[in-house]
Amino acid sequence: MQLKHKNHNIIVRLFTLMILFFVFTINAQTSLTNEQLALQYFDNKEYDKAVVYYEKLYDKQPSIYYLNYINCLIKTDDKKKAEKTIKKQIKSNPFALNLYVDLGDLYNLDNDTKKSEEQYLKAIKELNGEYEQTLILAEAFKKSKLFDYAIQAFEKSAKLNNQTYPFYYEKADVYKDKGDLKAMINQYLDAVIFRESEFINVQNELQSNLGYDDEKGGFNNPILKQELQKRIQQNPSKTILTEFLIFIQLQQKDFDGAFIQNKALDKRNREDGYRLMDLAKICVTNENYEVAEKCFSYVLEKGKENYNYTQATIDGALAQFDKLIKQNLKFTNEQIVALADRFKSIINEFGLNQSTIPVSRKLAYINAYYLNKLSDAIEILNEVVTAPGIDKFIQADAKLELGDATLISGNVWDASLLYSQVEKSFKYDIVGQEAKFRNAKLSFYNGDFKWSKAQLDVLKGATSKLIANDAMDLSLIIGDAINIDTNVVPLQYFASADLLLLQNKTDEALKRMDSINILFDNHSLADDIYFKKGLIYTKKGMYNEALEAYKRVVENYGDEIFGDDAFFKMAELYQFYVNDLEKAKTTYQELLTKYPGSIYTVEARKRFRKLRGDNVN
Repeated sequence: MQLKHKNHNIIVRLFTLMILFFVFTINAQTSLTNEQLALQYFDNKEYDKAVVYYEKLYDKQPSIYYLNYINCLIKTDDKKKAEKTIKKQIKSNPFALNLYVDLGDLYNLDNDTKKSEEQYLKAIKELNGEYEQTLILAEAFKKSKLFDYAIQAFEKSAKLNNQTYPFYYEKADVYKDKGDLKAMINQYLDAVIFRESEFINVQNELQSNLGYDDEKGGFNNPILKQELQKRIQQNPSKTILTEFLIFIQLQQKDFDGAFIQNKALDKRNREDGYRLMDLAKICVTNENYEVAEKCFSYVLEKGKENYNYTQATIDGALAQFDKLIKQNLKFTNEQIVALADRFKSIINEFGLNQSTIPVSRKLAYINAYYLNKLSDAIEILNEVVTAPGIDKFIQADAKLELGDATLISGNVWDASLLYSQVEKSFKYDIVGQEAKFRNAKLSFYNGDFKWSKAQLDVLKGATSKLIANDAMDLSLIIGDAINIDTNVVPLQYFASADLLLLQNKTDEALKRMDSINILFDNHSLADDIYFKKGLIYTKKGMYNEALEAYKRVVENYGDEIFGDDAFFKMAELYQFYVNDLEKAKTTYQELLTKYPGSIYTVEARKRFRKLRGDNVN
């Protein structure tokens, strides 16, 4: 009997557990079904059906289902119940001030402005300055497009916190949403004045909110510049504001404006000109030599005792070299002689050292290529190469220049030895690849075409795009000449003419080029000859003849290796020598269209945009 009684109890307990589990499962399924149905009706905008389910769900978990329930009540025009529910929610969550905004919005639906404003102001009144509470309230105001109230919320919290955190970034976001760019910008400027370390953050925010204009450079927004200038006048002691303006001016390539502001800062702070030195470097990089010269002159006016005097003297002379020669502008022999004298004066004053080595190298270049003073050039470069403590890469570059000068003087084997030394010591560096290319070209001058081509083919994969491109061009010239015609004499003439051009013997080089056309029919060097003649005529100042030579290449051999080169050289002639800017612009544009993959594309686009009147970045 006892065993039977025990079994009966077990069965009853199991049955009870099964009933409880079944009831729990049914309740869970019912709850889940209510939530799914409520959301489905809500998404389908069937608010009259959704509200029935959300009312039940809200009673159980008000914090989770409050928003959708209130929306359903409003959509079904049950505003009384909505008002009652919001007030109940406020009573349960007095810290959640965004609920007052909900109540104010509800009154706004009936155009009860007075009651709605009471709720908005009450929300701000109840603010205790806590960061999270402030953000949630301001976000509620923003969502309802009540931007001024959102600003009030931030300003009250900042006041409660004694301006330890002034909410500048948050207020800027509000003004951005409101469409008030001037106010947004001023919040960011306030942030910079408040704490200068915010400078980078503000730059990033402005770039994100104002956008970056690739065509005109930087933040192309006049309001930003205007407001900055106002702030500078109001706060002249705040250097960071002037630096901010300079930052924008440099982005927009307003170098004259940047010079004025940097000079003002230098004078105000009684500095030693370092800002002007930095600006000068930027100007030289951007080929704005006029402003660079102003910067160097300003520093030099401070006198020889100034810390930057020596560097300004050196860098100013090097910038003048770039302006005359590197920029491919016309210049007179008197200007070159004056520049050489300036370099000599610097070396005499400061001696040969790490700072003046660049001056010595440029002086050697002028002597070798413009003043026909090869022995002086070689002597200077020998001094540079053997200078104590010289950087090994600078020494390697100087050795290559010495090799070039030695080659021009006719000492081929010494030149080859210098190139080989650099190639061996810097096998895996760009300077080593440059040395290899010069040795390959030396073999070309000597008529050893197969060896030269083998070396050039290796250099097609050079790290430097310029070396790889030059190697490919010369390899193609050799390949076309020796593969099409077994007679290598035309190529020998061409190579010797190229060497004469390097040696600045332009008349002899022209005669040698012309003799190829006279002596040999149907040779493959016609495009190469016309291109080289264009270079020679340019060097001699015969610009119309140079244009004609390049036009021959473009019109008859545009698909050959010098097609894009000829286009670029023509455009340069129009821009810098003939002063036909409209033709220069058209030629650059044509180059960009016909040769989109050319190595000249980047520079051609920059020059085209400048000629078009863009503020080139």
